[in-house]
Amino acid sequence: MGYHHGDLRRTLLATAAEAIAETGPAALSLRDLARRAGVSHAAPAHHFGDKLGLLTALAIEGYELLAEALTAAGGDILDAGVAYIRFAMAHPAHFEVMFHPTLYREDEIGPARDASAAALQAGLANRPAPELGPDPQLTGYAAWSIVHGFATLALAGNLPPEVVADPRPVIRLLFAK
Repeated sequence: MGYHHGDLRRTLLATAAEAIAETGPAALSLRDLARRAGVSHAAPAHHFGDKLGLLTALAIEGYELLAEALTAAGGDILDAGVAYIRFAMAHPAHFEVMFHPTLYREDEIGPARDASAAALQAGLANRPAPELGPDPQLTGYAAWSIVHGFATLALAGNLPPEVVADPRPVIRLLFAK
């Protein structure tokens, strides 16, 4: 135990994500995290202070990864919806922590959360106004609700695997003419 890692902070975040995906955030402890990462029990506290600090860092990382995925979708609302769902499936621990503000210090995640929201909203900016209805912001909330709900159902195993593998037909229904 206690050997040097090249990027211990990164290792601890990755290990925390693995542990949360297995047992959920409530079961995570800094001592168990240190054991899993093969470092001293003090190492996680040195980097994050406490469990709340660790989960805050994980939420920030999640929002940053989500913003990258949404930006890579290229401003298309359908592609952004698929990217959102694929992000959730690839990063279930991040996804779980990000949307439970009681798990982290909300005052620290603003810029990362805002960047992901702006990336999601960018897809709506490229849609013709009649498709958006009278209020583009409300349409944005509706689109987000649909993809978030889909992702949540998929992560819980409540959707058929073939639907999860290709969510595009479901998302396309949002803007069906």
